[in-house]
Amino acid sequence: MRTSQLKKYAKLLARMGLNVKKGQTVFIQAGLDQPAFVTMVAEECYKAGAKAVYVDWSHQPLGKINAVYRSLETLSELPPWEKAKWEYKAKDFSCRLFIESEDPDGMAGVDQEKMSKARRAQYPQLKPYRDAIENRHQWCIAAVPGEAWAKKVFPELSPKKAVEKMWEVILYTSRADGKNPVKDWKEHNADLAARCAYLNSLGLKYLEYKSANGTDFRVELNEDGIFCGGEEKTLKGRAFNPNIPSEEVFTSPKAGAAEGIVYATKPLSYQGQLIENFSVRFSGGKVTEVKAETGEDLLRQMVSMDEGAGMLGECALIPYDSPINNSGVLFYNTLFDENASCHLALGHGFNECLRGYENYTNEECKAHGINDSMIHVDFMIGSADLSIVGITKNGDRIQIFKDGNWAF
Repeated sequence: MRTSQLKKYAKLLARMGLNVKKGQTVFIQAGLDQPAFVTMVAEECYKAGAKAVYVDWSHQPLGKINAVYRSLETLSELPPWEKAKWEYKAKDFSCRLFIESEDPDGMAGVDQEKMSKARRAQYPQLKPYRDAIENRHQWCIAAVPGEAWAKKVFPELSPKKAVEKMWEVILYTSRADGKNPVKDWKEHNADLAARCAYLNSLGLKYLEYKSANGTDFRVELNEDGIFCGGEEKTLKGRAFNPNIPSEEVFTSPKAGAAEGIVYATKPLSYQGQLIENFSVRFSGGKVTEVKAETGEDLLRQMVSMDEGAGMLGECALIPYDSPINNSGVLFYNTLFDENASCHLALGHGFNECLRGYENYTNEECKAHGINDSMIHVDFMIGSADLSIVGITKNGDRIQIFKDGNWAF
């Protein structure tokens, strides 16, 4: 891949993803196998005005060894140095960039019950810091090709050619393969904003999903809920793009108000393991049954992580005719696969999907119907024949999606 194009991608992440402003601190989380690209991004952040760029390096094989050999007690601890970093981020409202490149199967064989207990133990220690920075800082999740991930996606290619091919599809699906990716993203954001405006004008109360694969599902929307998509803003009005790529228009539905069954149309990579060919049934607003050909126990643990893990936090609308789906590539990575077609998310909802959320506390947002959980896990349900009908507060039925794509 040409260095010049990678520099354009790095600039896109700094200028549109994070939208770094003069004097801001940036934290980048990335794998040890990506020093060259991380260096490009760091330089672009400095050019945008960052006063300091720090990198939190990770190494999945080491993470797996830690998960195997460390005790539940030590995995559950929040070390003093980690606590100090969170305190700094909560005061500074630092920009945070997460660059994904890990192997989707990299944590296979790890005791997931042990890891679930550790995450549950750490959650109350981290929650005050996460609540403090929510909607107050710019953040972005993007990706670069790790060798193991590339070989998973393109097993027929040599490692070198698989990585090169992976770069091609990442840049294409991220709208970063053109002459001016920043300009392209401004146009893309404008299109998503127009769709949000239309949906928000309808006064929708319910969404009904149906597909020939068996999906038959209804979810109630929040009375003061709104649809968001593309560019977001902090409470101080600083724009950023949290996901690159992103094709979604999304909302957070009313917690505990979902009925029916949905069938996943793509595998889910969760905590370094795959869950495949699965379905989720809702009754009384909560998950009451899960089935999966692969990873059923892991899926069951996931929806039991806490009280909100078995309720919906997001409904995202993405056309089946999307760049990611049209690429014909199964990424085994939620950032990409969730943007291939429509998805739902179990767990934590988004305060910004409430009109006037900036005037509410987190607890008040929860009281207005936003789900609260330690998890937020997207799974894909879009298909070529998916129908989504919106039902207004007056009872009118409006076709939102037809044959997997926008009906307007």
